[in-house]
Amino acid sequence: MSSDSGSATTATPDRRRNGYRECDDPERANNANGSNGTDGFPPEVVTWRDRIAHFTWPWFACTMSTAAVAVVIGNTPNRFHGLDTIGKIFFILALVLFIAFNALIATRFILVPEKFLASLHHPVESLFFGSYWVTVALLLTCMQLYGAPSVGPWLIKALEILFWMYSATVIIVGVLQYYVLFQLERLKVNNAMPAWIFPIYPLLVVGPLAQTLVPYQPHSAATKIWFGAIMLQGAGWCVALMMYAIYTQRLMVSALPDPSTRPGMFVSVGPAGYTAHALISLGRQAPKVFGDSELFGITSLPMGDVIKVIGILAGFFVILFSFWFFCVSLVSVIAGVKQMSFTLNWWAFVFPNAGLTLASIQTGAALESAGINGVCSALTIGLVIMWIITAIANIRAIWKGEIMWPGKDEDKTENGVKWGAHIA
Repeated sequence: MSSDSGSATTATPDRRRNGYRECDDPERANNANGSNGTDGFPPEVVTWRDRIAHFTWPWFACTMSTAAVAVVIGNTPNRFHGLDTIGKIFFILALVLFIAFNALIATRFILVPEKFLASLHHPVESLFFGSYWVTVALLLTCMQLYGAPSVGPWLIKALEILFWMYSATVIIVGVLQYYVLFQLERLKVNNAMPAWIFPIYPLLVVGPLAQTLVPYQPHSAATKIWFGAIMLQGAGWCVALMMYAIYTQRLMVSALPDPSTRPGMFVSVGPAGYTAHALISLGRQAPKVFGDSELFGITSLPMGDVIKVIGILAGFFVILFSFWFFCVSLVSVIAGVKQMSFTLNWWAFVFPNAGLTLASIQTGAALESAGINGVCSALTIGLVIMWIITAIANIRAIWKGEIMWPGKDEDKTENGVKWGAHIA
């Protein structure tokens, strides 16, 4: 038992049978005390302070998914009375969770300061730092969807400023985080996962954020946001394509991921889905943004309509790429479902598929198809159901000590970072 203060909690027994492997640090492997986790296996009894020390960045996949559901509900077709209220509930819940998670992860870094820098270049945990910033973008989107109609014009200006602040921040995050991984870590291609895209994921939601803001901004601001979104979305998409290639190579030359981590394969659905959503939606807005005005020196064509056609067709070109990854991920998960246990990767059932759903919603709107709109309503219901299932599984995993536990989370190989009687 830990000597630190706080109520002790007990995990599910028989650590070896639950599939936990010895850590890679020889010092830990050779220290065979056994009773407090220093044998290289998760300890059986810890305090709540020990558990908070293992509140990792992947937890923000929960807030990311909750906010994504709110965005989908705010855009879904076939609306009914009370749908906005449901969306607002998810938005408020996402905001409350985001504030609470900020407090928890700040507490973690206050209690164990060494974990802050370690978490930002750890080969697994650091990848999910991007989920923090994606949550920010989705909350800004929800502010426009649910807050702007009830608040004065000051919010419109505030969101314009926040859009550019967010864009500048995530460019820096995307550059520095990949640099740190290139410099300090040596990731193996045969372990590649779609999570390698996460450092650039915050750029992949800039387009969807912009398309929500543009209709309500003054013309000059809307034009700048529109162009900025196209450029930033393109940067994110190009980096994602490179990571797609590495991930596909891994699938071709190595085995599928372990069943418990296969839900993370759905992360590959998101980049193409959110990019298709951005291209179609921003394309549809082009006539209002540009109209018949001169653009790039061209005066002989209605440039707004030209850009609209190009944007919609480009989105159509990409959307089935997202659907293909959805099918591959779905089949892989079904094949291993009997061996699955809960990990925070399960939130990938929700967030990336929200991108595909939003792209489908835009496709239905562009084609004015009642059939596609019906499918999108079904997809929205499916996302809400998966959110509920994942939330219940997450709460159950916390209660049973399967996550937020020394040796069981993404930071379990942060060797040498001590907490009480436990390391990492």
